Amino acid sequence: GHRRRARRADCMAAAESVGPEPMPSYAQLVQRGWGSALAAARGCADCGWGLARRGLAEHAHLAPPELLLLALGALGWTALRSVATARLFRPLAKRCRLQPKDAAKMPESAWKFLFYLGAWSYSAYLLFGTDYPFFHDPPSMFEDWTSGMAVPRDIAVAYLLQGSFYGHSIYATLYMDAWRKDSVVMLIHHVVTLVLIVSSYAFRYHNVGILVLFLHDISDVQLEFTKLNVYFKSRGGSTYRVHALVADLGCISFSLSWFWFRLYWFPLKVLYATCHCSLRSVPDIPFYFFFNALLLLLTLMNLYWFLYIVAFATKVLTGQMNELKDVRDYDSAEAPSPKPSKAE
Repeated sequence: GHRRRARRADCMAAAESVGPEPMPSYAQLVQRGWGSALAAARGCADCGWGLARRGLAEHAHLAPPELLLLALGALGWTALRSVATARLFRPLAKRCRLQPKDAAKMPESAWKFLFYLGAWSYSAYLLFGTDYPFFHDPPSMFEDWTSGMAVPRDIAVAYLLQGSFYGHSIYATLYMDAWRKDSVVMLIHHVVTLVLIVSSYAFRYHNVGILVLFLHDISDVQLEFTKLNVYFKSRGGSTYRVHALVADLGCISFSLSWFWFRLYWFPLKVLYATCHCSLRSVPDIPFYFFFNALLLLLTLMNLYWFLYIVAFATKVLTGQMNELKDVRDYDSAEAPSPKPSKAE
């Protein structure tokens, strides 16, 4: 134990002297990540349910009051969305005289836009407005890790807001949102994200979680903002070119940011740190394969949705789409039976 701590201190001192490690290439990610995972698998002499149970008992720190607070937060988001839809979003759509199909979709986009804008802004503040170095130096996320370490209050607040929101989102996907072609994948995404949030908090991998949330939320901000401008560009029998222009620019910005944040930075910053660098800082880091499997699944879902973006861009460039619309939506002829709202 003393030798391990000394070796870890030497590595940290060496890292500080040379500055942050350069971001790897995709090839280096695959080579080093795969090599580290194989080495971890070969070095695990007692892998199995026994080790998992001991790991949960020794390293998972999640109090029942924290779970209760998470559940109450999810109920609070659901109630707040219902009130905001009835008292704010629907009256706004009626006052602006949106087309009926746009008025039906606008409350969902407005709700998600407001949440993701606030959540992403707070994550950006944590990464760029404080002393946390995780964005510029992702390997540092594991340098001070200890089992059961205290979670900084500002990060704990972000975890509570995001965890409770994704708990609400599971219910909302089933009973409040419009049903789309990718709704099943979206439901899986919300479950995986909630599991990652709760488990990373319990195992004190909250530094990783903040970076993951920052890299993902920006795309949702741009998606919902673009959709809102699509809904508002034709209203009251008139077409508003400003909203049409903003929607066009939003589509370009959304597509570029999806690739850059979720398919470039996310693998090379987060996956590289969790697959390779984590073992350098904490050689026996608990639940290494579990967390990396979930993060890899998240990457695969990002690739899946990127196919929708490519399909959308192809239809626009080839003239198959005359106006912007969400290609995940069902056409009226193939739409499943709509879910009645609580008011109905």
